[in-house]
Order: sequence, then C-alpha cells, then structure tokens
Amino acid sequence: MSIQIFLIVVLAYIVIIGTVNDKLFHIQSDIALIFFSSLLSLILLLLRAVFPMEPLQNLIGKLGDFNFREYLMDGMLCFMLFAGSSKVNMGKFKTNLRPICLLAFLTTLIASFFYGGLMYLAAMAFGLPLDFWTCVLLGCVVSPTDPIAATGILNKIGLSKNVCSVIENESLFNDGIGVTLFIFVRSIITKSGDSNVAVLLTKEILGAVVVALGMSFLMFQLIKISRDPIRNILIALLNVLLVYMICEHVGFSGVLASVICGFFFSYNMDKIKRQVDVIDPHHFYTDFWEILEGILNGVLFVMIGFVVLTVSISKFAAIIVPVALISLILSRAAGVSISTVLTGHNIPGNYNLPEFVALMTWSALKGGLSLALAMETEAYLPAEVYEIFLNIAFVTIFFTVLVQGLTVRRVYYGLEKHKAKRMSYKPVGGEK
Repeated sequence: MSIQIFLIVVLAYIVIIGTVNDKLFHIQSDIALIFFSSLLSLILLLLRAVFPMEPLQNLIGKLGDFNFREYLMDGMLCFMLFAGSSKVNMGKFKTNLRPICLLAFLTTLIASFFYGGLMYLAAMAFGLPLDFWTCVLLGCVVSPTDPIAATGILNKIGLSKNVCSVIENESLFNDGIGVTLFIFVRSIITKSGDSNVAVLLTKEILGAVVVALGMSFLMFQLIKISRDPIRNILIALLNVLLVYMICEHVGFSGVLASVICGFFFSYNMDKIKRQVDVIDPHHFYTDFWEILEGILNGVLFVMIGFVVLTVSISKFAAIIVPVALISLILSRAAGVSISTVLTGHNIPGNYNLPEFVALMTWSALKGGLSLALAMETEAYLPAEVYEIFLNIAFVTIFFTVLVQGLTVRRVYYGLEKHKAKRMSYKPVGGEK
C-alpha cells in the first residue's frame, strides 16, 4: 500500500470517528479514536471470516503490515515527547520536583520487578511458558506510564493544574527509565551487552542529559539571532531529531533526551519572551507544536487500532488477561506507595497517602510505547511467548485508556470530596 493511500485511510478514520463521536457519543476524542478504530478493525476481521473475499483480505493484510514499532520509535516519538514537554509549567515542575523524580525513577523500577514477580508466580501456578526474567521484561513493557496518553487525555478531563503537572512530568520522564530497564533485562535474556544495571542507567541517563543539553544550547543560539518564527520551528525540529538520532546511535536514551530538549526550549523561550512576542505575534511556534501534537496523537491511536488486525489470541488468554490486569494495578500501587513515603509529608495536592496512591494508580495510562516495546521482543522471544507479550500489551492499553481513562474524572472528584471532608473535620474534645 502506498503511503498516500495509507494516509488517506488513517485520516479518513480520524475524521469519521471524530465526527460520529461529536454527534452521538461525546467521548473524550483520543479515547474515542482508539476505541472506534479498534472496533472497526474487529469488524473487518469478522467480515473477512464471514466473507473471505480477496479484496478484503488484501486490505486487511496491507493495513496490518504497517510497521508500527518503526513508525513510533524511529519516527514520531521524539516529536511527540518534545511537544508534550515543551508545554510544561516550569513553576509547577520545580515545586513538585522531588515527587516527580521519585515517581519517575523509583516507581518504574519497583513496579517493573513487582509486576514481574507476580507474573512469575502466575506462570508457575498455571504452567505459562515464562521464566523470571521474561516476566520482569514484561513488567518493563507495561510499567511506564505513557506521556502521549497522559497529555492527550488527562489534560482534557478537568484535573487541577498541580496534579496534572505531577502526572504529566512523571509520564514524560519514566519512559526513559522504562526503556533503559527494558534494555537491561533484554541483555540478560539474550546474554548480550552490559549486565550491570547501575552502569547502564548511568550511561543511558547521563549520556542523554549531556547530548540533549549540549545540542539544545547550540541550537538555541540560532533561535536567539533568528527573526523568523518559521525558522524557529525548523530549528526546534532539527534539534530534537538530531538529539534523538545521536542518542539512539551511541546507546543513550533518545526518549529521555527528547523530553530534556522540550524542557530546555520551554524554559529558554520563556526567558526571551519579549523577543518572541515581537517576531512571532501570532504565536506560530506555540501553535505549531500544539497542532502537531494533536495530529500525531490522533494518528497514533488509530495505528494502535490497526495493529489489532495482526494480533493472534494466545491460548493462555483466559489466564493472562485477569492476572495481567491485577498485577498491573498492584505493582503500580506498590511503586507509588514506596515513592510517596520517601517524599515525606509534602504530598502534591494536599492528599494523604491512600488518596494520592489511588489517584496516581488510576491515572497511569499506557499507550503506544508499551506496544512498540512488546513488538520489539519478536526477534528474540519464542513465538508463543511473543504472542503473550502482544496480548498483554493490548489488554493493558485498552484497559487503562478505555476503562481508567473514562473513569479517572470520577475517581478524581471522589478523592477531592474525600479530601475536603477529611480536611474540614475538626477533632472534638482533643480526640480524632
């Protein structure tokens, strides 16, 4: 299928789904895209089973052959991460720096191994073809929260700016940690590369920071002398693409580097705000990244729906689906609990520990990165195990986006009511 025809199909999906949703269902737009694109893919598979016509077979085959992992990891991910991080409120980020860092680093690490441990217990109990490190690798696939889902969905459901800042920034940073852990565990399974997690983490993270800050500093000097808002956009595009490619080539975290680029440009664009307002009075630079993020998010969620066409249901599905979802929630709650305890008494949003853990657990949406990492295991995992990885990745994405994404507003307002009631309670007679 030519790229033009493929784009026509994708854009048609987005337009049709968006129009129908606006008229009839009124679901948050990104959630509607992943739900209805997946539903349409299932309808195509059903039609193929009932009416095995060659044109339909060819259409499904061509749509399913699209290389999702390459599209995301080698193409659009760096721009999506840059767009998301360039909108970060730096004041809120500094205020919540400690909990954000702990959530991004420690929660991802704990959740990955906790999830792996639970899945390994299930594997031993039910005879699943998974060893311990394969289960941990699965934890690395599903534990990082997805910044694209977070910024695309949670921003639009009415969460407070302070809470949104914590969720967004954690999502932006923990992807780099998740990918690094994934690479480390993969090296153990394949018996290649560096087996020292401390060395690998240091290399991936510090290398990404150095490359991102160094290249961004040089590129931003061009922004300072530029008087053309369109050139500023091109400089930012060139910067993040160069940084991502360099980091991926030398073994640093391109995901984390893209986020740092976004932070650097956001912070420094604020510092030259007067100059920017003069040369870019119509805010082309800001609007470009806002529009690009919206388009790429829409395409990504439709792409996830298309990949349904290629997935076979594992013979262990009846076991792995409930186990995977229970493990996901428990591991996330465990990671957030330990990280939050280490933040001390300064929990964001004036929540107590159970309230904050509940909110951060239920707002942890997964997305395209989990699917791309799962698809990357095809090269070195047995076909049966790879099938399990794909099944769990899809179940995790659909559950977190469709179930948690559609109900997180209610959970948030319920927790806000509980917090207000708790804070308004005054002890009588010196007793609580």
